[in-house]
Amino acid sequence: MNDLADALENYPVQATDKLRYRDCDAQGHVNNAVYSTFLETARTEMLYLGDDPILDSDCGFVIARLELDFMAETHWPGSVETGTRVLKIGNSSVTMQQALFQNGVQVARAKTILVQINQTTRKAQPLSQRARQHLQDFT
Repeated sequence: MNDLADALENYPVQATDKLRYRDCDAQGHVNNAVYSTFLETARTEMLYLGDDPILDSDCGFVIARLELDFMAETHWPGSVETGTRVLKIGNSSVTMQQALFQNGVQVARAKTILVQINQTTRKAQPLSQRARQHLQDFT
């Protein structure tokens, strides 16, 4: 991953999560486990919502790898904005870069590899040309 801080505007997909008091830990900041939920919100909005979802029929995405770097504390109350972009499209996988921001400051970054699987066989299924074209829009 890039060592430099990024900007939300550099991401074609953006999502917002409202922070909840229960998201905080004993140190008074948002618990690190909650960051995965923020990343999930943005990924699922990109992959599953809209008039023409990216998934192929009878398929789902599973996480094969998640790298998450914490860059600054996040505090309640407020919200977190998550930016998502596609870095690489493989045969049955997609690599995404995501960044989390609070009040315009980057607080975390992540790289996630998702694999499309067939819901019946539970095996990797190659991405269709239609899915590839949709994913290309998010690079």
